[in-house]
Amino acid sequence: MTARVARSASLLSTLLATSLVVADEPTPPVPELTPEAQAAAADLKKSLPRNSEARRMLDDILKGAMLGPTDGWFALSKAHTRYPWATLKERFDKNSDGEIAREETSLGEVPFARLDKNGDGVLTDSDFDWSEVTMSRSPANFVFGRSDQDGNGKVTAEEFAELFRRLGGEKEGFISLDEIREQLQPPASSRNDAPPADMPSASTLVLGLQRQEIGSQQPGPDLEAAAPDFTLQTLTGETVTLSKEIGEKPVVLIFGNFTCGPFRTQAGNIEKFYNRYRDQAKIFLVYVREAHPQDGWWMNSNRRIGIDPRQPQNNTERREIAATCQKHLDLDVPFLVDTTDDVVGATYSGMPNRLYVIDTDGRIAFKNARGPFGFKLREAEQALILTIADAAKDRKVGQTR
Repeated sequence: MTARVARSASLLSTLLATSLVVADEPTPPVPELTPEAQAAAADLKKSLPRNSEARRMLDDILKGAMLGPTDGWFALSKAHTRYPWATLKERFDKNSDGEIAREETSLGEVPFARLDKNGDGVLTDSDFDWSEVTMSRSPANFVFGRSDQDGNGKVTAEEFAELFRRLGGEKEGFISLDEIREQLQPPASSRNDAPPADMPSASTLVLGLQRQEIGSQQPGPDLEAAAPDFTLQTLTGETVTLSKEIGEKPVVLIFGNFTCGPFRTQAGNIEKFYNRYRDQAKIFLVYVREAHPQDGWWMNSNRRIGIDPRQPQNNTERREIAATCQKHLDLDVPFLVDTTDDVVGATYSGMPNRLYVIDTDGRIAFKNARGPFGFKLREAEQALILTIADAAKDRKVGQTR
């Protein structure tokens, strides 16, 4: 009798545990695929290495995952930097107090302040912690999105004034704290949230993976690897070969495209980054395959502001869209336009957006996690500041020999 009770209790315990798991983590239904997507999935299963980032992405798509920051290749792809906190602490923390004061470095006031993410006057591990997801529902992101009406990543005084008007400020001449809280508070998240309105079918995602619209099937060059060489043209027709740009200054490659909303929101950051470091580094924006063309995973958020191109079928069409992108975002950064065979974008895993810092020896000093979740320009900026400092130190040593 006791054994039977024990077995019953064990079974009940198992059932309760199982029911709790099911309640907390509902298993998404296995999606149905169109015949075209079924064929694409079969081809991808044959071609993608089983433990690769791209295979993980395919497997999660086929499981019906919503492809958040913990799904697919986002769960595997991490930022890689030559300058993690542990290395900096060993290198600069001369008094071993767990903090780095500016006096312990050879950095100037401005670059040190750019490294000091939280602005407390010293560098600690928290300044180099970039685990927060870029596309979060933070108040800053939400207010920025409500203000940037033309989707060019830059909020003007006129756009702020328009936001003030839309919030009802003109009626009484001011907006109260409660009105801002009510109207500009990001919506609460829930584990049971419905999929986003722009979430495509599994078939669209499989085909997007096959065409490398949702991201490159390759992981990109590793940290400290030699940067793969390439030759591309600028929008003004100049030819740029990466290996010829390496040597004098560090090189920064920013990969992006017009239809990627998270990339566009970074346009203001990219412009300020370029203006801040254009004399100390060679910075290029590499224009790659569209992430959300109207003949692929199209987005309502793009269509609302008139951004709805088809995927370019030749180099001329891609250059035209790249020129439209540069004009709309009002960017001074030199654009290098990848050809429609997508060799550079695929090699660097640049679709839909990516960041690399390359040192003066042509080695990868920084590589961000896959975009859009891992596209964090301030993280790349920290690596660039330290790469610039190391290059200056090496030049000084070379001059004294």
